[in-house]
Amino acid sequence: MSVDITPEGFADDGSYNLRLYVAGQTPKSLLAISNLKKLCEEHLAGRYRIEVVDLLVTPQLAAGDQIVALPTLIRTLPPPLKRVIGDLSNTEKVLVGLDIRRRDNL
Repeated sequence: MSVDITPEGFADDGSYNLRLYVAGQTPKSLLAISNLKKLCEEHLAGRYRIEVVDLLVTPQLAAGDQIVALPTLIRTLPPPLKRVIGDLSNTEKVLVGLDIRRRDNL
């Protein structure tokens, strides 16, 4: 099962496609979803698409993106593919990990 969290007015040009892998409705999974929504609204307003994939429901989806830990966030667009593991509470680390903010801007 996956849930698409796409804001209104989403445009495909210059936008970020993000896929968050979680395991059920655990506190860590819910925190990662909340942190990701907040981060996207603050730094990518109108330029992002989030797909949340629950691996308890569809475990076979983990193989395609080589998921080894949860929660894992994958940026599928723009290329290249980037991944961040954890509850996404360290905003600066997530922004740098996804190449939304460069390391020298910290």
